[in-house]
Parts: sequence; C-alpha cells; structure tokens
Amino acid sequence: MTKIAVERGLDPVKSYLEQQGFHVVDMENEASSAKDASVICVTGADKNLMGMQDVVVNVPVVSCEGLSPEQVLERVREYVH
Repeated sequence: MTKIAVERGLDPVKSYLEQQGFHVVDMENEASSAKDASVICVTGADKNLMGMQDVVVNVPVVSCEGLSPEQVLERVREYVH
C-alpha cells in the first residue's frame, strides 16, 4: 500500500486519499512521518520568505493550496503510477 504523509489541516484530503486506498499518515514530525512516504501533501500556507530550506527527505511534495481533494489525488497519482 502506498504511504502518503499529509500535513495537519488537510483533513478532507486525508480522508479522500484513504477512501482511494492509500495509507495516509499525519505529518507531525517531517523526518519520521515522511521518511518512507511516496508523496508528502502540504497546505502551502507555510511560505519560505527567507529563501532558505532544510531538505529532510527526498520525496515529491504536493502543495494542496487551492486544490480540491480530487485534484490532490490527480497530483499524487502523477508520482505513484
């Protein structure tokens, strides 16, 4: 089963992905939750204003900002064929 890490605040996305057969985990701690996830779904609300970032894992990230759960599923499926 494909594991998807979902950031807090994305309950509709989390529920929808679970209904579609994905193993969905809350992204409480990025390193532990996302280390073996196939895709990470984030709210998009946390903007990096300083232009600095720490790469914790090498996993595709889907920004869910402005997207319906169905649209998020389409993006997730692009990464998990």
